[in-house]
Amino acid sequence: MKPSARTSQRPNRLGLLVIMTIMAMAALVITAVSSKPARAAGLLIADGGFGGKLEILTHEVNVTINNGVAVTEVTQVFHNTENRQVEALYTFPVPKNASVSNFSMWINGKEMVGEVLEKQRAREIYDSYKKQRKDPGLLEQVNYKRFEMRIFPIPAGADQRVQIAYYQELDVDHDEVTYVYPLATVTQGRMDSVTTGRFAFQLEAKSAIPITVLESPSHGRDMATVDHSDTYKMASLEQKSGSLADDVVIHYGLNRPQSGIDMLTSRTPGEDGFFYMTVTAGKELEKQNLGMDYVFLLDVSGSMAADNKLPVSRRSMDAFIHALDQKDRFEVMTFNVQPRTIFNELREASDENKTTAAAFLSSQDARGGTILAPALTTAYKYGNPDRPLNVVILSDGMTEQKERRELLTLINQRPSNARVFCIGIGNEINRPLLEQLAQDSGGLAAFISGGDDFQRQAKAFRRKLMRPAASQLELHVDGINVYDVVPATLPNLYFGAPVRIYGRYAGSGEASVTLSGQVLGREIENTVTLPFPKEDTANPEIERMWAQKQIDQLLKASDRENNRQDVLDKVVRLGEDFSIVTEYTSFLVLENDAEYKRWKIERRNLGRIERDRAAQLKRRQTLNALRNKAMQDIGPQSVAMNRPANQQKPSAPLPSVTPNASSPASQPTVTPQAPRQQSRDFNFGSGPVGPIFVGLAMLIKRRKRNIKARTKS
Repeated sequence: MKPSARTSQRPNRLGLLVIMTIMAMAALVITAVSSKPARAAGLLIADGGFGGKLEILTHEVNVTINNGVAVTEVTQVFHNTENRQVEALYTFPVPKNASVSNFSMWINGKEMVGEVLEKQRAREIYDSYKKQRKDPGLLEQVNYKRFEMRIFPIPAGADQRVQIAYYQELDVDHDEVTYVYPLATVTQGRMDSVTTGRFAFQLEAKSAIPITVLESPSHGRDMATVDHSDTYKMASLEQKSGSLADDVVIHYGLNRPQSGIDMLTSRTPGEDGFFYMTVTAGKELEKQNLGMDYVFLLDVSGSMAADNKLPVSRRSMDAFIHALDQKDRFEVMTFNVQPRTIFNELREASDENKTTAAAFLSSQDARGGTILAPALTTAYKYGNPDRPLNVVILSDGMTEQKERRELLTLINQRPSNARVFCIGIGNEINRPLLEQLAQDSGGLAAFISGGDDFQRQAKAFRRKLMRPAASQLELHVDGINVYDVVPATLPNLYFGAPVRIYGRYAGSGEASVTLSGQVLGREIENTVTLPFPKEDTANPEIERMWAQKQIDQLLKASDRENNRQDVLDKVVRLGEDFSIVTEYTSFLVLENDAEYKRWKIERRNLGRIERDRAAQLKRRQTLNALRNKAMQDIGPQSVAMNRPANQQKPSAPLPSVTPNASSPASQPTVTPQAPRQQSRDFNFGSGPVGPIFVGLAMLIKRRKRNIKARTKS
C-alpha cells in the first residue's frame, strides 16, 4: 500500500472536489443523513445537521450496448434551493457486474476528472480542505451495496452538474439479454424522487447477432422503441417531472442459430494486451427428461421488508414453482432466525401442491434477524443420491457478517449431487456473498429487478437446469503467453448462461485455444484458432473489467480464509492503476494539474478517460451512420435519388467537423465498420449430450470480405 502524501503547506485555491467513484452506478440515489427512513433515487440532500435539499433539474441516461457490453453515462443537474451554501450527500446502489470508468463534476463551467487513491489518503486530503471550507468532495464505498459522495460547499442558489460513466457485462440467457438501470433503493431520509425538469433515458443496442424484439417490461408503452436494422435497435423514454423511484428494465432477444465462443481484445502499443472471452452452451445440448428435486428457501427476515423486497420475492418464487414439471418434486422453506417448512418432505409438482405453496407464500411477513446456516443445513437433508438436488435461495443476503465463514464452510459440506442457486431481489443486497455461495457450489447467482418480468425469469432459470451442465472446464492457450486469467477456476457451463473469462496476453498472432470438460461423465474437448492483435483500441472498457474481476477474486479467496490483510496491497494497487473504487480506494478530483502535483498524484485516469471517450465516439459514429442509413427510405424520395445510377451527380464533400467527446451530438458522419472481434465455432460432435459449445458467428464474414478487398486492391 502506498504511503500517504503529506505536506506542511496547504493549498489556497479552490482546490478540491474529492469523489470516490463506484464500481457502477445506476441511479444516483442522493440523500441526507436523517432519522427518517427513505426510499428514492436521484436525491441530493443537504447534510451536516442543517437540512434542506437540492432539486433535480435534469436526469439524463445514455446507454450504448456493443455486443453484450453496455456503457452507461448518467448526467444530472441539481439546483440548491437554499439561500446558503450546504454540504450534500449522495447515496446510490451498485449495479451488477459494473465497473465505473469516471466520475466528473463541473466547477466554474469546467469538467473536473478524478483519480483513484488509497482510501485513507483521500480522506486525509478531503479533511484538510474542508477545515478551510475550500470546496472538498468525497465519494466512498460504504459497504458491498452502497456508495456515498459528499460535496462541500454547494453555493446558495447554484446549479451543480455531475456525470458518471460505467461499464458492465449484461445478463444473457442464451437468446435473451437484460439491461437494468437501477433506481429503486432504500436510503436514509424520505423524500420524493422526481425531477423538476426533464428525465430522459436512451438506449442503443448493436449486435452482430440479429436482434429480434426490444421492449421494456418496467415502462411498457411509455418506452418508445425503433428498429433501425436487424442488428441495431433503440429505446427512448422522456418525461417531465419524471419518477426516479423505479428501475428501468430493457429486454431484447437474439436470433442465434448457434452458440459458442467469442473474444474481445484491448491493447495499447508497447504494452501487454487484455482479452475477454465468453463461452456459451446452446440449444444443441439435448434436454434432459429426468425429474429434479428443488428446495426453495425464502428469506422473511426484517431486512426483506424494505424496498418491497419480500413481495417481489414471493412473486418470483411463485413463478419459479409454477414453472416446474410434474416429474419434479419440491419443498418450500422460509427462514429468519430459524427455518420453517410447508410440507416437511418433497412433494410432486402437482397443481394442488403448487396452489398450497402459493397460499403459504402469500401469508408470510418480514420480521426478525437473518440466519441462513440452519436453513441451508435443513435443505441438505432432502438430498437423494439418485436425483439432482437444487437448493434455490431468494434473499438479500443481509445475514450477520460473522455467519459468512460458516456459510462458506457449509457450501463445501453439501451432498455430492446438490447445487445452490442464489437469487437476489432488488438493489440493496449482499451481491458478493450470494455470488460466492452459488459459485462455490457449482450453481448460479441471479439478480432480479422489481420491474422485470418474473414469468420470463422463471422460465429462463428452468431452462438452465433442464440441460446438463458442462463441469470441470479447463482453458489452454498455445502460441501466446496468457496470464492472470480470471476466474482462476472456471465455473460450470449451463445452457444459456455464458462463462466469462478475462485475462492478459503477451506477444501477438494466432493462438490455439482448447476448451475441455465433462458432460454427464463424458469427456469433451475442442480446439480453435483465435487472433491476439498487436493493437486494439476499440474495447478499452475490458481493461477495467479485468481489474475489477481480479479484485473480486482476491477478496473472495481471502474471505474463505477469513483474512483480507494479505491481499490489501494488491487490491489498492489495482484500484489505483485501473481507477476502480473499492472498500479500500476512493476517487479524488482536484481543481487543476498543479494541485495533483502538489499531492504527488499521477493522472492515470485522465489518460484512460481520453482513450475511453475516443472509443465511445467511434461507436456512436457507427450507430449514427446505421441510423441515417435506416432513415433513407422514410418519406418522399428526392429527384436525385430517382435518377438512373449513371446520371447521379457527385456529392459535395462533407464539411470538416472537430468532434467533442463530451458532446455526442457533434459527431461527423462515418461509414459503419465492424469492431475488432474474434469468434470461432466449437463443435464437440454428436453423442448422448449432443454437440455443445458451438461458436458465435459475430463479424467473421465481414472481416473476411475486408481481407479479400484489400487483397484485390
